[in-house]
Amino acid sequence: MYIHHTPIEGLLVVQLDVHGDNRGWFKENWQRAAMIEAGLPDFQPIQNNISFNAEKGVTRGLHAEPWDKLVSVATGQVHGGWCDLREGSPTFGQTYDISISTAKAVFVPRGVANGFQALEDSTTYSYLVNDHWSPDAHYENVSLDLIDWPLTPTEISAKDRQHPPLSEVTPVAARTILVTGADGQLGRALRKILPNAEFCTREQFDITNPPARPWRQYSAIINAAAYTGVDAAEHDRAQAWAVNAHGPAQLATIAAEHNLTLVQVSTDYVFDGTADSAYSENAPICPLGAYGASKAAGELAAATAPKHYLVRTSWVVGQGKNFVDTMAGLAAKGITPQVVSDQRGRPTFAEDLARGIKHLLDSAPDYGVYNITGSGDEVGWDEVAMATFSSLSFDPSNVHPVSSEQYFGDTAHAPRPSRSTLDLSKIEASGFSPQNWRVGLALYLS
Repeated sequence: MYIHHTPIEGLLVVQLDVHGDNRGWFKENWQRAAMIEAGLPDFQPIQNNISFNAEKGVTRGLHAEPWDKLVSVATGQVHGGWCDLREGSPTFGQTYDISISTAKAVFVPRGVANGFQALEDSTTYSYLVNDHWSPDAHYENVSLDLIDWPLTPTEISAKDRQHPPLSEVTPVAARTILVTGADGQLGRALRKILPNAEFCTREQFDITNPPARPWRQYSAIINAAAYTGVDAAEHDRAQAWAVNAHGPAQLATIAAEHNLTLVQVSTDYVFDGTADSAYSENAPICPLGAYGASKAAGELAAATAPKHYLVRTSWVVGQGKNFVDTMAGLAAKGITPQVVSDQRGRPTFAEDLARGIKHLLDSAPDYGVYNITGSGDEVGWDEVAMATFSSLSFDPSNVHPVSSEQYFGDTAHAPRPSRSTLDLSKIEASGFSPQNWRVGLALYLS
């Protein structure tokens, strides 16, 4: 078995091994492990359709259906024809045709119009698809005249005769990305770089009880929804676990069932902060409080999706309530704040985090855990406050460093990691260079 690439991006011809003897022949028409190893996408078919064609010359197509398919011949021979109708595809409008017998199959990606002509009587044409047929599914069709058929068509349906020319076809849009937590700091940043994604607030999409969606029309879920009340989680554990652990488990189930990529955003709070160096993706998790424990459980749940990116980040600053805006407001009012100095890490600006997530989805490195934070020097919260004051031309000495014990005093609070710097080697090796947090701060305040 081997794979042949065609001029249409993603349209693949599979040369099958056919074993014959005096009884006839045998072939493995679909063998997931072998075909993936040979280079076929893991498209997870769930329905098999058969088209029987009584006479040679029967011609069908060209149909661009909202699913991927693997087409082949069980008996007889066909001449297959395809046209790329995918919006934004570098091969949009290109055609390709080839004759298919029992020793060939063709993988047809979603949005590529498919058609064929029977070259022999009693031809049986088979196609595996990765979504169930539905009368509500949206199809795009294009004229059969785009293909130079080897035979004069003897039978074409009235519907197929009416398909429009390429110039009148509406391109097939790509699968959609669903983003939860749309009104959070990260969700708002993702809106700027993923304009075609579907953004959902908590009211529109409750991750603890996900509403129905035509999931096969999605490519990925970015879960930016979270329970972020670090101190509140200590006495509101049920809700923290519902959102941060049960919710990702629900999304992972959906992703696994429908072959989606799940991006789960996690936190430095899954660590206890006692490491002597920056935490790598392989460091054992050891949360201190209820919030960190719920996020750690969410990581484990998300990892059950075969296609997942678990993104750990820290100290996020973006549109919405955040530490930098608070310090800027205090500086403008002439207030001299006390700021914790013994919790150390690196700020992450939401727009840079969003770019890192988009990089993972676009470049598709190996699935797994990736740290994405600001780069640069490790600092305490007091130093971030001082840098904020300086950037706004206020005296940084107005910021008074204090210990966590001094800051909280007798106030009940959750334990926090004293050091939460995350190692960035893996994300950098994938081709993404996180922004230096000091550069991010200057841009944010400009």
